[in-house]
Amino acid sequence: MALEFKLPELGENIDSIQVVRVLVAAGGTVAVDQTVLELETDKATIEVPSNVAGTVAAVHVQPGDTIKKGQLIFSLAEAGGAQPAAAPAAADTKPEEKTTPTAAEPPAQAEPATAPAAAAAPRATAPVPPPEVPAGRKVPAAPSVRRFAREIGMDLGKVPGSGPHGRVSKDDVMRAAKQLNEARPVAGAAAVGAPIPPLPDFGRWGAVERKKMSVIRAKTAEHLTLAWSQVPHVTLCDKADITELEPLRKQYADLAEKEGGKLSMAVMVCKIAAQALRKFPAFNASVDIGAREIIFKRYVHLGIAVNTPRGLMVPVVRDADTKNMVALAVEIQALAAKCREGKIKLEEMEGSTFTVTNLGRVCGIYFTPIVNYPEVAILGLGRAYEEPSVADGKIVTRTVLPLSLSFDHRVIDGADGAAFMGWIKEAIRQPLLLALNG
Repeated sequence: MALEFKLPELGENIDSIQVVRVLVAAGGTVAVDQTVLELETDKATIEVPSNVAGTVAAVHVQPGDTIKKGQLIFSLAEAGGAQPAAAPAAADTKPEEKTTPTAAEPPAQAEPATAPAAAAAPRATAPVPPPEVPAGRKVPAAPSVRRFAREIGMDLGKVPGSGPHGRVSKDDVMRAAKQLNEARPVAGAAAVGAPIPPLPDFGRWGAVERKKMSVIRAKTAEHLTLAWSQVPHVTLCDKADITELEPLRKQYADLAEKEGGKLSMAVMVCKIAAQALRKFPAFNASVDIGAREIIFKRYVHLGIAVNTPRGLMVPVVRDADTKNMVALAVEIQALAAKCREGKIKLEEMEGSTFTVTNLGRVCGIYFTPIVNYPEVAILGLGRAYEEPSVADGKIVTRTVLPLSLSFDHRVIDGADGAAFMGWIKEAIRQPLLLALNG
């Protein structure tokens, strides 16, 4: 009997995933531990090794397909190796319809499936809330999904699961929360989350071209929409005097380079921001609006926004407050390289408590960064520039760095935001204070 290779478990909360490359072909041979697939999530590219060996009889997927755990990937004409004892069962998955890839287009994520009840019910004057799970039934879901549901105040008992045996994913929670919000009427106004009006036919005025969003672009759009809808944003803009800090950066740049890092101004600000989070714990928190609680994290994990050819990615530097600037420079450089090469791991993209984003390499002075939900604040860096200043009655030239701090007004008041920004500005202006005061 011919052996089969099916998609194994890839990690928590990964119910479906898109195929980027298929590295085997009918008639070719495959060995155990040979990479046979490249898959793409919203965060990283995953290489999948084979657990069987032999001659490939047929390949059942192609680039652009969206596949699920347990789905048949390829069959072998003859067995050259053994299946592991814990091979995933095909019975746990439902047949997946293949998407048809378009030539010369980047891989695109399939449209998220709507909940069964929502799909069946006609859309009338108001959306229908999702059906509730029968009372007394324990809802199957990963711990990360349960945590996410708590953070946005969503009852898992009201979330229909789309996974095997009704397992609830993060996408299920987001979809149910959206339907619940759409079902809530607003006095004197249309219902929240009214249907998006249809686009006009742009082809009436000239030629157009449609391209599918990449997986990362589509997920970024979904996440930012969630963040903007959930977080009441306030953005505070100011500038920090880096005249004294810049010479120090240049003085020790070679030391960081020898260790494999780049001591940029952004790295130095990351270190200062990490220390600021210890002084101002409200900026290192999350909101559990359902429980009316604020979750203060006793660790500082910095998310660093990285621009890549595939879209914006945010790898995480763990325990950033305990690392010196050279160590931070080395780690940030390594994480950024992994993102751009598509080799970043999922666990290296999770758990951030505060994000720093830098537009200084491109252009721009001030901007309004969107909080990386479920965090409560994000610091944006603009392009440094020189400006005249008055000191001791004389006009002197100073170098300043634009700072843009966005924060969640449910947790942080304007005065607290100003105090946080002021502390960072002073630490940048007088870098010795950071070493003296901590």
